[in-house]
Amino acid sequence: MNTNSFALRHIGPRPSNIDEMLTTIGVDSLDQLIYETLPDDIKLEKEIEVGEGMSEQEYAEHITKLANKNQVFKTYIGLGYHNTNLPAVIQRNILENPGWYTAYTPYQAEIAQGRLEALINFQTMITELTGMELANASLLDEATAAAEAMALLFAVRAKAKKKAKANKFFVAEEVLPQTLSLLETRSKPLGIELVVGDHREFDFDSAYFGALLQYPGKSGEIFDYQEFIEKCKALEIKTAVAADILSLVKLKAPGDYGVDAVVGTTQRFGIPLGYGGPHAAYFATKEEYKRNIPGRIIGVSKDKNGKVALRMALQTREQHIKRDRATSNICTAQVLLAVMAGMYAVYHGPNGLKHIANQVHYKATTLAQALSDLGYQQLNKTYFDTLRVKANAKQVQEIAEASEINFYYPAEDVVSISLNETTSITDLNNILAVFAQVAKKSVNPIELKQIDLLQDTEVERDTDFMQQEVFNRYHSETEMMRYIKKLERKDLSLNHSMISLGSCTMKLNAASEMLPLSDPQWGGIHPFVPVSQAQGYQEMLKRLEDQLTEITGFAATSLQPNSGAQGEYAGLMVIKAYHESRGDHHRNICLIPSSAHGTNPASAVMAGMKVVVTKATDQGNIDVDDLREKAIKYKDNLAALMVTYPSTHGVFESAIREITQIIHDNGGQVYMDGANMNAQVGLTHPGKIGADVCHLNLHKTFAIPHGGGGPGVGPICVAEQLVPFLPGNPVIKTGGEKAISAISAAPWGSSLVCLISYAYINMLGSQGLKSSTKHAILNANYIKSRLGDHFKTLYSGERGRAAHEMIIDCRPFKTKGIEVVDIAKRLIDYGFHAPTVSFPVAGTMMIEPTESESKAELDRFCDALIAIREEIETCQKEDENNVLKNAPHTLSMLTADSWELPYSREKAAYPLDYIKENKFWPSVRRVDDAYGDRNLMCTCEPIETYMTSEE
Repeated sequence: MNTNSFALRHIGPRPSNIDEMLTTIGVDSLDQLIYETLPDDIKLEKEIEVGEGMSEQEYAEHITKLANKNQVFKTYIGLGYHNTNLPAVIQRNILENPGWYTAYTPYQAEIAQGRLEALINFQTMITELTGMELANASLLDEATAAAEAMALLFAVRAKAKKKAKANKFFVAEEVLPQTLSLLETRSKPLGIELVVGDHREFDFDSAYFGALLQYPGKSGEIFDYQEFIEKCKALEIKTAVAADILSLVKLKAPGDYGVDAVVGTTQRFGIPLGYGGPHAAYFATKEEYKRNIPGRIIGVSKDKNGKVALRMALQTREQHIKRDRATSNICTAQVLLAVMAGMYAVYHGPNGLKHIANQVHYKATTLAQALSDLGYQQLNKTYFDTLRVKANAKQVQEIAEASEINFYYPAEDVVSISLNETTSITDLNNILAVFAQVAKKSVNPIELKQIDLLQDTEVERDTDFMQQEVFNRYHSETEMMRYIKKLERKDLSLNHSMISLGSCTMKLNAASEMLPLSDPQWGGIHPFVPVSQAQGYQEMLKRLEDQLTEITGFAATSLQPNSGAQGEYAGLMVIKAYHESRGDHHRNICLIPSSAHGTNPASAVMAGMKVVVTKATDQGNIDVDDLREKAIKYKDNLAALMVTYPSTHGVFESAIREITQIIHDNGGQVYMDGANMNAQVGLTHPGKIGADVCHLNLHKTFAIPHGGGGPGVGPICVAEQLVPFLPGNPVIKTGGEKAISAISAAPWGSSLVCLISYAYINMLGSQGLKSSTKHAILNANYIKSRLGDHFKTLYSGERGRAAHEMIIDCRPFKTKGIEVVDIAKRLIDYGFHAPTVSFPVAGTMMIEPTESESKAELDRFCDALIAIREEIETCQKEDENNVLKNAPHTLSMLTADSWELPYSREKAAYPLDYIKENKFWPSVRRVDDAYGDRNLMCTCEPIETYMTSEE
C-alpha cells in the first residue's frame, strides 16, 4: 500500500472490494464498465496532462513555498475590503471544522437545525443593523447583491402605475467601481439604462424607476441622504443603499431613511480578505417584497408536535418554480461565511461591535488630526474610517510600498486611507511616518484620541440594535465554543455519513486541501493590491486556470464567477459578446431542454435571451428531431444551446456530438453545464463533445466543500473564439482583449477557496483524476445494481449503465400512501441525508455517491433503502400512522413515558443494527413547511413571539 498516494486516501472503494462490486454490476472489469457507460465517439484518444500526483507532504511543502511569494503588507485600500480579526474560537470550531464546512444546503430542515439557527442569527443581525424588515441568508458579494437590488426594484416597478415602463436606474458616482462594472453587465440585457452622476445634482425625472447610493461613499465621505430619498419617494422612484456593515454600528440605519433595499458585504465581520473572497454579501428589504427577494430566506415554523423549527422559507422559488420568468438565477449563497459573520456578531454582541467601530473611528480621527498638524489637507468632511489626503500620490506610493504599506490612489494628488479593526497605534505612527518623509518633516509619536466626528450629527445612529438574547449571552470563549457545538450536533454533515445528492457531488474535502485556508499568507491579501505583491496567488491561479483548460479541452479559463449560477450567466454573456462582435446582435434565441436545471432558463433570460424549450424522449434524452426542427426554425436568430452532460437524468446521451453539430450548423454556440463533470474528467471533455463554453462547479467536481450552501466557485472554460471576451475588472486588469464587464466583484472571484481545487488536482494528478471518475461511475452503478430488485431506475444508457448518478422512481408507492418525501424523512432515522428529491422528475430520488465513498458505506446506504422498501409494503393508503409518515423520530419521542404508535420504539430508532453504533438524532420532528410560508418569520425573536395562533 503506497501511503504517499493521495488517490489512495481520496477514493473510497478498496482494491480488495472492487471485484465484488464488479460482479454485482455484472461486468468483468472496471474498463468494461466504462466502455459500456460512455459513447465511443466521445472517449479521449490521449490522456489529460496535469502532472503526476503529489503526496500530501510534497503538496504541503509546495503550497508553503507559494505562500511565501505573497507579500502581506499593511493594507488600507478599502473599496469594500478590509483586514479583520477572526476570533480563534470561530476559526477553529467553524472554518476548520468539517461538521460545519461539509454540510449541504438545508433542504432537509430536520437535520439542519444548527446551521439554520446560525443563519437566522445572520438575518437578524442584518435587519437590526440596516433597520429593514426582512433579510435573506446571504448572497455572493456586494457587487452582485447591488445588481440583485437593481433587478428587484426593476421587477416591482410596475406596482407604481407611473413606472410600468420606466427603465432608467441612477447610480451615484460614489458607488464602488467593481459594483458599477457589475451593474453595467447586468443592466444591458434587461433593458435598463444606467445613469451615473452626483446624487446632489440628480434630476428627478419620471423616467427613473430606481437609484443606488453608497453609504459611506467610496471616497469615505458620509452623506445625509434623507432629502434625496424623500424626493425619490415623491416620484415613486425606489431606492437602494450599499452600506458598510461596520459603519452601521455608528451611522443612522438606512431603513430609517425609508429606503427600499440595503445591500453590502459582511466581510468586515471576521472574514479573511482571501484576495477577494469568499465573503458573504447581505440583502435586506421590505416585507412587501418578500416574493421578489433573491436567494434563500430562513424562516420559523413548527414541527409535527408544534415545537418551534426552522426551515428555508419560500424555498421552491430559489431554483425552479419561475424558470424563464425568474428575475434572478440565484441558487447558492455564502452560507459558511454567513455563519462565521453571524457568529462574529454573537461573540462580540452589540457592545463589542460598538467598541470595535468606535476604535476604528477614533483611529481615523486621530490620524486625520496628526496629518493636519503635518500640513496635509484632509478632504472628507464627515467620515467613518476613510481619509482622503491631498498629497503627491506618486511620492507617497513609492515611500509607502518601501515601508510595506498599501494605500489607494484615486487621483494624482489624492491618497485614500481606509483603517480597520486590525490597525494599531504603531500602524498609525508608521502611516504618519510615510507622510512625514514626503513632507520632509519630523514627527513625534501619537497616542489614540477619542474624537467622535459623528456625535450629535444628522447621520449618527440613535437606535439600539441586536438586543436579542443570542447576541448578549455568549461572550466568553467557553460559552461560545459550547454554543457552536450545540448547533453542530443538530446537523448531519459528511463527517457523519454519506450525502448522496444527485447533481451535487458531495465528495471528500480532504484536510490537506483545507489547511492552507487558515494561513494569513493566503488570507491576508487584499484583491486590489499590486499584482507584484500576490505572486503566490498569481502562480496558483494561473496554473489552476491552465489545468482546468486542459481538463475541459478548451483554450482558456476565467476563475471570476463565484458560483455555478454565475458561471452559467458568464458563459452566456461571453457567447452574446462573441455574436455581437460579428454584427449578429439579433442572435437571441437560447434552446434549453425541458429537463434542464432551473437556473438555465433564468440565466438565459438575465443574459437578454429568449428561451425556447426542446422536448425530451420517453427515455429522458434530448429529442434530437425536435431540437433539429427548432434549430432550423430559429437559425437566423439562434444564439446558443444550453445542455447538461451527462444529462440531468444521469445518462451519457450517445447523440451529443450530433446535437452540438446541429447547433453549430445553424449559427449557434453550445454552452455546457458542468454540474456533471465528475463523470467526465480524464475520460472525455466538453471540447471533445463539441461545446464552446462550459462552467465548472469547483464546489462539486473539484472538492471545494458546500459549507451548508456556499462557498462555491463557477469558472468558465472557453473555446478559442470566445477567449477575447472573458470577463474583466475595473480595478485590476484581467480577462480577454475585448473583456465583458465584471461578473463578480473581485478580479479572480473567490480566490482563497481556489486553493482547495488546486490541491485536489495537484495531489491526484492526471491518473488520479481519471481513476476518481472511473470510481464515481463504479459506485453509482453498484448502487443501481444493488437496488435493482427493489426500485426502478428511471433512465439508463443504451447499454443499461448509469453515469455518476441515477434516478430511482418512487411514484409507484403512492398506491401505499407513501410519497417520496416520506422516504427522505425516514432515511434520517437510518442516519442518512436524503438524495436529491423530485429533481429533475417529481416523485423521484437522484442518487450520486461520488468516488469518495467506500463499499461499506454504499452497502449501509443500500441496506437502508431496501429496508425502507420493505417497510413501504406494510403501509396502507388509508392509514397514515406508520413508520414512514411519522419519520423522522426524535430522541424525545423515544424517551417519552408513553408510546402509542403501532410499531416498536426499536423499529422507529434502530431498524438496522449498524445504526446502534452511530445514531444521529434529529432535533425536531417533520417540519410544517406550509405553516412557515403562511406565517413568515425570519428573525431570532423570543420563542413566545412565534407561538402565537396561526392567522
